[in-house]
Amino acid sequence: MKILPILVLMSGLLYVAHVRAVEPRDLVEVADFSSPVVSPNGKLVAFRVEQASVERNTYDAFWYVQDIDGGVPPHRIAGGGEVLRDFVGDPLSATVVWSPDNRWIYYRAMVDGKVDVWRAAVDGSGAEPMTHDAADVRDFALGKKGRVLRYSVGATREEVRSAEQAEYDHGIHIDASVPIGQGLFRSSLVGGRLATQRFGGKGWADLYVPLLADVPDRRMEIDLATGARRALAGSDLTSPPSLAPGKAGVEGEPWKSVRDLHGGRVAWLTRVGDRRGQMHRPNVLLSALTDGHTRMAITCELALCTGKAITGIQWRPGHDEVLFTVTDPRQGLAQSIFQWNVGTGEVRLVVKAKGLISGGRDPVSKCGASAQALVCVTAQADRPPRLEMVDLENGKRHVLFDPNKALAMDMAKVPVRLLRWEDKQGRWFTGQFYPARRGSTEPAPLFITYYSCPGFVRGGVGDEWPLASLAQAGISALCINRRPGYTMNAVARYGEGLAAVKSVIDLLSREGEIDRARVGMGGLSFGSEVTMWTAMKSDVLAAASVASPTLSPLYYLMRSLKGKQAFLKGLRDMWGLGSPSETQERWKEISPVFNLDRIRVPILMQTPEQEYMYALDYEIPLIREHRADLYVFPNEPHQKFQPKHKLAVYERNLDWFRFWLQGYEDPNPIKKQQYKHWREMRDAMSTRSARGGARSGS
Repeated sequence: MKILPILVLMSGLLYVAHVRAVEPRDLVEVADFSSPVVSPNGKLVAFRVEQASVERNTYDAFWYVQDIDGGVPPHRIAGGGEVLRDFVGDPLSATVVWSPDNRWIYYRAMVDGKVDVWRAAVDGSGAEPMTHDAADVRDFALGKKGRVLRYSVGATREEVRSAEQAEYDHGIHIDASVPIGQGLFRSSLVGGRLATQRFGGKGWADLYVPLLADVPDRRMEIDLATGARRALAGSDLTSPPSLAPGKAGVEGEPWKSVRDLHGGRVAWLTRVGDRRGQMHRPNVLLSALTDGHTRMAITCELALCTGKAITGIQWRPGHDEVLFTVTDPRQGLAQSIFQWNVGTGEVRLVVKAKGLISGGRDPVSKCGASAQALVCVTAQADRPPRLEMVDLENGKRHVLFDPNKALAMDMAKVPVRLLRWEDKQGRWFTGQFYPARRGSTEPAPLFITYYSCPGFVRGGVGDEWPLASLAQAGISALCINRRPGYTMNAVARYGEGLAAVKSVIDLLSREGEIDRARVGMGGLSFGSEVTMWTAMKSDVLAAASVASPTLSPLYYLMRSLKGKQAFLKGLRDMWGLGSPSETQERWKEISPVFNLDRIRVPILMQTPEQEYMYALDYEIPLIREHRADLYVFPNEPHQKFQPKHKLAVYERNLDWFRFWLQGYEDPNPIKKQQYKHWREMRDAMSTRSARGGARSGS
């Protein structure tokens, strides 16, 4: 196995400096940024900051405005209301629109259970709702040069509640739209309240929407000078015609497009290349129309924009330049921003970061842009998010706002570093490594999470495992990035993850960094699947933790009502599975239900109420044999987001791996029953192993 130059291992590292520990609560209560948007005159930037409060089990969100040159601190001008979330639990991007005169910002907010469009004065003199509609606002825009506000709504709040109550009173009819396996009446937090959900969309994925979400949009317009309100007809909703990249001579599958609002130009990203068993084509092509009248596009063909993982594009205001972001998988998803001049063809680097430099925590979100500068949210493995200005001419960076400064000082003493390595087949992998703080030269235990590790990692995808806290408790932690692309063959997909895990364990143990007999692993979603696969198909783990279920016959049964196109096709395409009777061998290879005897490590399961029932056919047997411990979190979707739940998950995972990898028990009397149960699990598993319950096919 080849060791690449970027890997610098410090064998026998002694990290014993006295530092303030990064506690799990610190990682829950990180302040995050959303939507930096520059004013029309290019002098101001508006952005939202949202931060969890464990004590109140909620999130505080506030809108700020700041001079783009950073000459004065940011000015808080309005509350942001309840943080709205998508169906998996991630916060929705907080869209903000500036008035043309730079005096106001408009944004969507939920306050007192109502989603309206609000307007806040930039000078901080006040904020007020503008729509006052009986239904929640779905989308909005300013029109007629800022003189009118246009918005769309669906069913009224009262209609939704009445429909929910009618189902309760008369019985809920089970059909393909009903998410079987979770509470059916007002069981999930949607828009800040417990609501009834249905499946939405036509794909295989479990896309959840509120009841009556399929009611068509009703569009309204408000005259901002007079307050007059009118309903909009289809003829009122004219917009610039879209131009498909193929009609402009651009090859590949359309992926992203962005229009120059002032010049009528369009830039595209399209996917190109041979899929070869991947979900998407492997490469990205950058192209654009050079002016608003031309109909044939040009393509960026220089080395700086070809063969690169381009993930975002936007026009530089007032210039002939497209700004594009490269998220480099070989550098641990670190980002760089480039300028492509569509007139001269020149491409140049603007700024290169060690982590994310984007519009928020989402790597594909855009920085705010003016003619002279970008305003970006930056974050890296050892530094939490902060707001920075980047000069577009010289690339110089200037910190505008750093609400996480105290945590950044503590994280500066945590020696995080990027690892890059290869397995025996020559496949390369990257990950963020947190060496254990230890008081001797003895190798440390290791915890691994697998999936994606951009920016300030915290706890891996879903934020479940407090990596810095584990390291400071004496357990080295590693977050591994999956390789680019999505292999459609599930066995190959999981095998690649297992190869990453085994090869890095070999590497770190050979260098004396870790004790290969004390390795734990955890994951959510795809990371959970790879964790279970590693537990089933190898003997490298001593303990595991998962945050979501993997495939089982019970999951198939509960989802099969969705039908052939909505569910069964995706199951076959991405896992090679038909019904359990139709594809028996494939089910036996993939599902834990048929591999229970191969699982000899204790598994902590901390799953959302929305999903835990899907896996009861392997959860219950493992629990019954004292090989698993299951906790279910009410009213949570795929990714848990309630602050108290997040903290409970972090702390229990920390306790779990300290118990199994270090033999440590927290003396806090509140946890007495927890450890009593885990000791019973340990004794039962030892007895089972002594009786010959060895795993086959390791």
